[in-house]
Amino acid sequence: MGETPDWFEITRRNARSVQTTIGWIFWDPGAVARYADLGIPKDFAGPLGYMAARCAPLAAAGPDAVIAAFGSISSTGIRAAFDVLGHDPERFEACRLARDEAVADGLREFAPSIVDPLTELGPELWPVVDQLPVMGRVFMAAHLALERPTDPLLSGWHAVNCIREWRGDTHWAVVVAAGLTHPEASILHNAHVHYETDWLAKSRGATPEEIDAGWSALERKGLAEVDPDGRHRVLPAGVALRGRIEDDTDRLTTLPWELLGEERSSRFAEQFESPCEALLARVDVTAGPNYQPASRLHDER
Repeated sequence: MGETPDWFEITRRNARSVQTTIGWIFWDPGAVARYADLGIPKDFAGPLGYMAARCAPLAAAGPDAVIAAFGSISSTGIRAAFDVLGHDPERFEACRLARDEAVADGLREFAPSIVDPLTELGPELWPVVDQLPVMGRVFMAAHLALERPTDPLLSGWHAVNCIREWRGDTHWAVVVAAGLTHPEASILHNAHVHYETDWLAKSRGATPEEIDAGWSALERKGLAEVDPDGRHRVLPAGVALRGRIEDDTDRLTTLPWELLGEERSSRFAEQFESPCEALLARVDVTAGPNYQPASRLHDER
C-alpha cells in the first residue's frame, strides 16, 4: 500500500490558487466599469460593486445577514452597498452577472492558460462541491443554490468559487471560536503577514473607532500591547494565534481535495499555479502588492 497523501499540505498549497482564481476580479477595471454602468457611483464602484456581486445570493436576507457572512468587511461598507442599490435583490443580481462577464473576459485576456483547465475542471469539481457539508456555511450554501452557468469556463470558475466560500465560512467559524471580532482578526492577520500597522483593517473599511476597540480587546487578552513610544504592537502570542487559525482552517478544509483525489488535486496545483501568478500580478497593477494576502507567500520572521 502507498503512503497516505498529506492532505494538509495539499490543501495549503491549493488554497492559494483557489483564492487567486477568484479574488483577482475584486479590483478588475472591467468589473468596476460594469458596476458603474449599473448606477454605482464611479468613485466607489470598485468596493461597493465587489460587495454587491459577492453578496448577491444573500442580498434578499438584508445587510445584517450579509455582514455576518462576510466576516472581515466593514459593516459600514456593506450597508452603503445596500443603500446605493436600494435594498433591491435584482440590482445585486445584476452586479453579480456583470462580474461574471468581466471574469470570462478577464481570464481570457490576462491568464489564457487557465481557460482550458477551468473548463475541464467544472464537470469534475461540481460532484465534489455537491458533497460538501453546508451546516454553518451560509455563504457557500447561498452560492451553491445559484443556477449553474452554461458557459463551461464560468461553470468551472463558479465551482472553484464554491470551494473558496466553503473554506471562507470555515475560516470565520475558526475565528469566532477563537473569540475574535473582525477588527481583532484583521489586526492579528496584519501582524502575521508583516504589513504596516493597521493596513489590513483599514483596507477592509474598519473605522478608527473599530480599530481602536480591536487593539484594546487584544491588549486585554494579552495578545497585544502599547510600546514605550505609544505604538500598538501585536505580541508573539497574537501572531501564534493567527498562525494556529490558519493551520486549523487548512486542517478543516481538506475534504474537497480528498473527494477530488490525490492525482487530480496534484494536477490542479500544476495547472493553476502559473496562471494564478499572472492573475496575482494583475492584482499588483489594479490594487497594489498588499492586496490578496491569502494568495501571497510571506516570509517567517
